[in-house]
Amino acid sequence: MTEVIIPLVVEIAKAYPWFPVVTSAVTLASAVAAVTPTPKAGSRWSKVYKVIDLVALNFGKAKQK
Repeated sequence: MTEVIIPLVVEIAKAYPWFPVVTSAVTLASAVAAVTPTPKAGSRWSKVYKVIDLVALNFGKAKQK
């Protein structure tokens, strides 16, 4: 299985040089969202947290409650 996946990812990275940047941003935002508590609504940090959640692809059922 890895004989197929790894060359495919390498080819995607070569064809689209922005791909590693996007995947790194999503990974970093996911890590930050996972370790930080959800701020109270209306606070200054809640707006920043909404952007982090969006970049981390945390929406719908993936969001914390």
